[in-house]
Order: sequence, then C-alpha cells, then structure tokens
Amino acid sequence: MNRLLPGLSRRNLGRELLAGVTLIAIAIPLNIGYAQIAGLPATAGLYALVLPTIVWVVLTSSRQLVASPDASSAALVAASIGGLAAAGSQGYLTMALAQAVICGVLFAAMAVFKLGFLANFLSRPILIGFIAGLALDVLVSQVAKMLGVHIDSGSGFTEKVAELATGLGRVNPWSVLISAAAVAILLLGRRLLPSLPWALVVLVVATLAVSLTHAGDAGVAVLGEVPAGPPVLTWPVLGWQQWLALVPSAIALTAVASAEGLLVSRSYGEKRRYPTRANRDLLAFGAANLAAGASGSFAVGASTSRTAAMDQAGSRTQLPSLVLAVGTVLLLLFGTALLAGIPSPAIGAIVGIAVLPLLGFREFRELWRLSRTEFWIGIACLAVTVLVGAIAGIVVAFVLALINLARRAAAPSIDVLAEDDDPAASLVEDAPAGAVTADGVIVVRMAAPLFFANGTVFAQAVRSAVEAAGSAHVRHLVIDMEAITDVDVTGAQSFDGLRSWLDDARVALAFSRVRAGARPRLAHFGIIRDDDPVYVTNRAAVAALSPTEPSAAERSR
Repeated sequence: MNRLLPGLSRRNLGRELLAGVTLIAIAIPLNIGYAQIAGLPATAGLYALVLPTIVWVVLTSSRQLVASPDASSAALVAASIGGLAAAGSQGYLTMALAQAVICGVLFAAMAVFKLGFLANFLSRPILIGFIAGLALDVLVSQVAKMLGVHIDSGSGFTEKVAELATGLGRVNPWSVLISAAAVAILLLGRRLLPSLPWALVVLVVATLAVSLTHAGDAGVAVLGEVPAGPPVLTWPVLGWQQWLALVPSAIALTAVASAEGLLVSRSYGEKRRYPTRANRDLLAFGAANLAAGASGSFAVGASTSRTAAMDQAGSRTQLPSLVLAVGTVLLLLFGTALLAGIPSPAIGAIVGIAVLPLLGFREFRELWRLSRTEFWIGIACLAVTVLVGAIAGIVVAFVLALINLARRAAAPSIDVLAEDDDPAASLVEDAPAGAVTADGVIVVRMAAPLFFANGTVFAQAVRSAVEAAGSAHVRHLVIDMEAITDVDVTGAQSFDGLRSWLDDARVALAFSRVRAGARPRLAHFGIIRDDDPVYVTNRAAVAALSPTEPSAAERSR
C-alpha cells in the first residue's frame, strides 16, 4: 500500500479517508458545473472522477495534487469546440473526447522527450492573464445561469455579454432568489465554518427548496435526468481533418495544464518535503487524459483549489482521490436520480464563486506593485483571451513569453571595471560595476552566455568602455568568462569583429575565470585562442597585466 500511496500509514488512515469524503463533497458539484461550462452532459464531469483519477493516482509522483477538469480547461474546451460542432450534440461530445486523447498524446510525448522545461515558457504574469480571461468568460455564463437568462454558451465573450444585457428583461425572480441564497451560504459559511463542504450543502438545500416549492413550474431550470451507470470504455471516431482541427486547442490545453500542474506539484512537494518528478507527472497527465477520452470525459489538468483544500484538510497522500473515484461510482450506480432536480442557478452560484479567485485581482495588484511591464503583459493576455478567443490568447501568451525572453537575453547585465590613473588601486573579487582596476587595464564581465541575441550588445559595450576610458591609455582588456558558459555562431562572429577592433586599437585581449566545462566549446568557436592569456582570477589578471611583474603562481594558462 505504501508503494501505491506513499505517505499512508495506520496513523493517518482515518484522516485521509475523511479528507476523501470532503473531496467528494467538493468535486462532484464542481465537475457537474464544469461539464456544463464545457457544453457537455453532467456525466462527462462525473466520469472524469473515476478512471482518469485512478490512473493519475497510480502514476503520479505527487502525493497531493488532485487531477480533474477545472474552470479554465472547461472554458477552453467550449471555446475551441463551439465553432466546430453544436454544443450538446453527439459530434460535440466526440470532439471533446478526441481532444482529451490528443492532450494525452502530447503529455506523453513531453514526458518521453523530457520536455517539462517547456512549461516554464508560460511565465506567471502570462498564466495569470490567460486564466483570468477564461475565468471572466466563465463568470458571464454563470451569472446568466444565476439570473435565469439563456445565452449561447458557444458564443464569444462580447456576444455573451450582449446576450446577457439584452436578456435582463427576462430575469427569473425565483432563479435570482435561489442564487442570492446560494451565494450568501457559500460566502458566510466559508467564513464561519470553512471545513464544511458548503457547495454540497447548497446543492442539497436548493434541490429540496425547488422540489417543495415547485419552483421548476415557475421557470427555474434544473439539471435534468442523469444517466445511471459507470463510465463505459469507448473511442472517439472522427475524420482526420477533424482530428487536425482539434490539435491547436489540445496544444493550448496541454501547455496551460502542464505549466500549472508542474508548478503546483513542485510547490507542494517542497512545502511538505517529499520528492516530485516533473516528467513522471507529465506521463501521469497523459495517461489520465487518454483515460478521459476513452471513458466519456474531457481534458484533465491540475485542480489547484481542490489540492489546496486537501492540504488544509491534512491530507498528505493520494488516498482521498481514490475515495473520490469510489464515491463517484456509487453515485453513478445508485444516486443519479438525486441529481435530476438540482437547480441550475445553484450550480451557477457554486461555479461562479469557485472561479472568482481565478480572476486574479490580488495577483494583478501584486504585479502592478512589482513590475508594471509584467502587469501589462498579463493584461494583454487577458484582453486577447476575452476579446479574440482562448486559442489566440494562448498564442499571444507564448509570443509574449518569447519576446520577454529575447528582450532580457538581448540586454544582459554587463559590468565594466574601468581603468584608473592610481596604480595602487586594486581589484577585489566580484567587484561591482564601476570599481577601479590597475592602470591601463579594463575588466568586463557579462552575466549571460554569448549568442545571437546579445553578441552585438556585448561587443558595443566593450568598445564604449574602452573609448570612455580613452583608448590611448588602455593597454589590456580582460573578459571575465565565469558566466559565459556557451556561445553560438552569431555570437562568435560578433566576437571576431570585437577582436579585430581591439587589435586596431592596440588593446591586448586576455581572459579570466574560464569554466573548465565551457573552455572546449569556447575554443572550438575561436573565442579563446591558444596564444590568449587566461587567468584563474580577476585579481591575478590585473596583477599580471599591471606595470608590476606578476609571480608565476598568479598566472595559469
């Protein structure tokens, strides 16, 4: 049992089982709501809690991360498939299954080729903006459900807002009353007794209220009949053109889920002091999504909110997820009749409250305080996601990530240790920019590899430093190579131009602190030549090149 569920013991068995019951109360109502967001039947949300969950538990390295569809993935499913098939149709469901299968293949490929590092290309501001955009789109749909106003779930954000605004004259007062009561119970209940599963309480109370008052006859929408029985193994059958049409959205789903999932997995592993393996978790996500596509569900990712709830409940193993799978099977076998009368406004209130934190108000405020540039990057992702679409949002997110990476790489930190007339001045190790060296010697340090994005910048910085010091007085240039661990063809070409310029200016070139592992590659590209002086430390270089003759121990070729 410990091999399957690391961390489980007789001492914590009771606590883990209780946490599993809590997870059932949280996950079932949310997954029903997320299935509706995705334009799928309630069973699609419930089936995700069975086979995909079991597969995830068996394969993951994380002891706590809960795998399930969430609001952002559901919104992305609706946004991407809504233009390809009518929501609620059999073709729509088949495409959702196929999309999950493609996600599974992509996750597995990332694991096999150890591409987990690609998830780091979605920086925190970009993730905040993208998920906030999806959450805003979801929130509009849930507000409409809470008001009893019907809008097209497959429409874009602006169309949904327009439909909601024009439908305000058709607001159902009973739906508003149920929603208001549900929101009050959820907010006040979490504040007074946060350990209680208030989402389940809301569903039970709202269902009883609608049943006793016959509010359904007054126009309050209910969930309707939910087919009984466990998930049945199946396989989506589509034409190859339809499969190809789903690839971009599957890439977007995989990118977001891997970035968020690996981050949450690693953070809880560090917090609770157990090891996690990124590529194994990617493989687990892949297998879970394949299981989802083969059992009537849709794309599965990491549930941050449920993972946090389990951590607060004291759970430190994956046993609650297994309890959730068993509880869901029992519900599908014996309790689906209880789900039919659940009022849609109550589901809308539960999902609406759940997605509010995803709007990222606190995160955007923190970004504004720390970095206005990254704040506006997040806002740009949000705007594109809600105004153009989820796929465009993820494309813009990747483009902005690459632009931000290139911008930082093209402007590395370059420290110039300038020459001074005082021959008694000395250089200390790791001196800051502007520190003084010996007469006629300049030491330059770049804190980055030398490649196409910064080669010209580095060469120009060196020329400017020599000219500012007075090229007639500078006799030696020492390049601190500690951070220059790699070089490419373009960077080497820029360096050749710099070397020619230094030769014309009669400035001798030397190197210090060259890493042993990097030296063969630097020599291969001609950065360091056989006759170039190479010194162990900056101090040794300055001592050797200053008017005072150095000792033999200070210089190392």
